[in-house]
Amino acid sequence: MTGGQQTESGQTTPQIAKQLLGEGVAKVVIVADDVSRYDGVVLEPSVKVFPRSQLDVVQRDLRDTNGVTVLIYDQMCATEKRRRIKRKLMPKTTVRAYINPAVCEGCGDCSKKSNCLSIHPLETDFGTKRKIDQTSCNQDTRCVDGFCPSFITVEGAHNPRRDRARPSFDATNIPLPEPMSLDRARSIVFTGVGGTGVTTVSAIVGMAAHVDGKASSTLDMTGLAQKGGQVLSHVRIAKAPEDIRSGRVPPAAADVMIAGDLIVATNLDALALVSKDHTRAVGNFDITPTSEFITKRSRRYRAQPKIDLFDQAVAELDIIHAEALAEEYLYDAMFSNMILLGFAWQKGLVPVSLRGLYRAIKLNGVAIDDNVLAFDLGRLAAHDPARLKAMVPVREAPPEMALADLIAHRTAHVRAYQNDAYARIYSDAVAKVAARETALGLGDGLTRAVAVNLSKLMTYKDEYEVARLYSAPAYRQGLDETLAGRKSVKIWLAPPMISRVDPATGHPQKMAFGSWVLTLFKILQHGKALRGGALDIFGRTSERAMERALRDDYLAKLDVLLEKLSPVTARTILEIARLPDEIRGFGHVKATSVENANAKRAVLMAQLG
Repeated sequence: MTGGQQTESGQTTPQIAKQLLGEGVAKVVIVADDVSRYDGVVLEPSVKVFPRSQLDVVQRDLRDTNGVTVLIYDQMCATEKRRRIKRKLMPKTTVRAYINPAVCEGCGDCSKKSNCLSIHPLETDFGTKRKIDQTSCNQDTRCVDGFCPSFITVEGAHNPRRDRARPSFDATNIPLPEPMSLDRARSIVFTGVGGTGVTTVSAIVGMAAHVDGKASSTLDMTGLAQKGGQVLSHVRIAKAPEDIRSGRVPPAAADVMIAGDLIVATNLDALALVSKDHTRAVGNFDITPTSEFITKRSRRYRAQPKIDLFDQAVAELDIIHAEALAEEYLYDAMFSNMILLGFAWQKGLVPVSLRGLYRAIKLNGVAIDDNVLAFDLGRLAAHDPARLKAMVPVREAPPEMALADLIAHRTAHVRAYQNDAYARIYSDAVAKVAARETALGLGDGLTRAVAVNLSKLMTYKDEYEVARLYSAPAYRQGLDETLAGRKSVKIWLAPPMISRVDPATGHPQKMAFGSWVLTLFKILQHGKALRGGALDIFGRTSERAMERALRDDYLAKLDVLLEKLSPVTARTILEIARLPDEIRGFGHVKATSVENANAKRAVLMAQLG
C-alpha cells in the first residue's frame, strides 16, 4: 500500500505469502530493502527473500516460471518514512549521498536506477549535471547504483548553513497592508507539488480565518501519496458560511493564486481557475523537476517561459526565489510555500489577520518558530526586496559565456587535462572553424558547438582524469558547502580488473572505497603523462579505445564538414557538431549513448551527400 496505509485485514507479509500459496500461486518471492527484518521470521519453505539489488534477477526468474507468480516488494513508502521521521517515530538515517559535479556526466543513469525525484539538474560551466536535493531526499541511496564514479556517501553530516548565524530583522517594523475586502467570498488557489507543504499552508490559512471569526473552506485536489505529484488546494474565505456556496473554486473565479511551482501553475487545470481580468498571483521562480527528468536526461527546466505564460493568464504577477530563500535562510526548501504566503499576505491578497495567521501556525504545532520566520521573510520580500537581497543573496545559475570566454575556458581545461601541446590541437581546430564560419557570414553557432563538444571528446574521463577532478580543491569545497561534520566518506567506484560482474546484467558492480582513496588519487592524477602511451595500462580497455576513436574521428570530420559548410548545409552540420553532447556516462551507459549518437550521425551525414 502507498502512503503508509494499513491493509484491511492487517495481514503480515508471511501471512500474505502463505495465503497466496494456499490459493494455488506457483511461486511467491519477497524482495526487501532490509532483508535482516526477516531474520528469525518463519516463512513457507518455498518462499525466498532477496535484497532489492536482486530485483531484476528475481523478475527474470518469475518471468520464466510457468503459472501465476507473485512478487511481494517490502519497503516503507517514502511518504510514510518522512512522516515517521518528522514525528520522531523512527530515527533519521545518517547516511547521505552526494554527487561530485565535476565528475558527473549528466547521463541520468542514477535517476533511472533510483526512479527518484530528488535528483535535480545542476547548471554548470560544463553543461547540465546532476545534484541531490538534500531537503527532499529520503536517504534511500539507490541513486548510488548509477554507473558513475561521481557518487559519494557520507555518514553523520549536516547542512553547513546551520552553523552560520542568520542575519536578523525585526518583522514588527514591516507596515501592515491594506487587507483584501470581504464584500464577497474570496477564492485563493495554492498550487505546488506533493510533499512540499502545499496543503499544510492552505490549512493554516483556513484556520486563521476561523481564528478571525470568518467562514472558510479548504479543498485539496491531491491523490494518495502525492510526493512529487501535482497538488491544487482551493481556499475560500467569507464573512458568513452561507456566502461560500462551493468548496471548489469555479473556473476563472480565483482572486489569488499562490504558485509554489510554475509547472503546476501553468497546467491547464490550474490556468482554468484564473482570469486575466482580476486574478492576482504570486509565484516561485525555482522549478521542481518532474518525473519526466528521470527518462529524459536532457530535459531542462527554464522558469522564464512559464513566467511569460502565467503572466499572460493573470491580471498581476509577482515572482520571487522562494525556494532559494528557504534553503539559504532556513536551510530547508520545505518553507518556500510559507514564504510565498507571507509575500502574498503583505501584498494584501490574503483576507485574514496577522494575529490569526500567527495563531494558526502555532496551532499547527510543527516547526513553529521557523514557519513564523518564513512567513515574515516573505513579508520582507514584498515590502523591502532590496534589503532582503542584501541579507540573503540567492545563487543564480551561471550565465552563458561569451564565445571568447568560452574558448579560453575550455582551452585551459584541455591544458589541465593533458599539456600545452594538446591544448594547441584544440585551440587550432576551434580557430579554423571560427575563420571558416566568419568568412561565410554564418555567425558563431558552429564555432560555439565545436568549442564545447571537441573539448568534451578530448577530455574523456579516464582513471587519471577522475583522480585529478577528485584531487581538485573544488571537490572538497563543494562537499563542505553541502554536507559538513562528516564522520566518514565513501567513494563508489568500479575499477577495471578488480570489480565483480553482476551475473544478471553482465555489468561491473560498484564498490565502496574509504577516504584513503583520495590519497591514491593525488598520485594517480600524475599518470596522465602516460595517457595513450605504451605504459598506459588503463588505456588498453575497449572503452578507452572507443573514446580515442571518437576524438580522432571528430577532428578528422571537421575538415570534411568545413568544406561542405554553406548557408544551405549549416543547420545539418551544426547538428552533427553537437552530437557528442548526447554521448554521456561511463562503461556500458556510455557505449549505449555512442551507438545512438552514431546512428543519428549516419542519417545526418547522408543528408549532406
